[in-house]
Amino acid sequence: MAAERFHAVGKRKSAVARVWLRPGNGTFTINKKPMEEYIARELDRLVIKQPLELTDTLGKYDISVNVRGGGIAGQAGAIRHAISRALLVVNPDYRVPLRKATFLTRDSRVKERKKYGLRGPRARYQYSKR
Repeated sequence: MAAERFHAVGKRKSAVARVWLRPGNGTFTINKKPMEEYIARELDRLVIKQPLELTDTLGKYDISVNVRGGGIAGQAGAIRHAISRALLVVNPDYRVPLRKATFLTRDSRVKERKKYGLRGPRARYQYSKR
């Protein structure tokens, strides 16, 4: 039988990430591409690695990610959320540090809808007196 795999789903804005952790040497694959190729910004890569650094598991798992929807920053947040949840499946003792760092909380902030009669959700059209 193949090595044990741990699966979890994470969300952020309109992005949904499905993550599989498998014991290995720390390779990241996002949508069948290496992480460096898929995510250009170093900040987004750091966001993704945060839960692994917090739990001292960076380099211990091969991580395969399937992510869709949203932009790159939202996808990075969704991946972080999914990795945090997958680490809980690996070891429930990680709950306290991950919860303290708010990596287990789904960030519910989404774009506010545009209202009728307005230019955006709250911005008005410019008033012209004459």
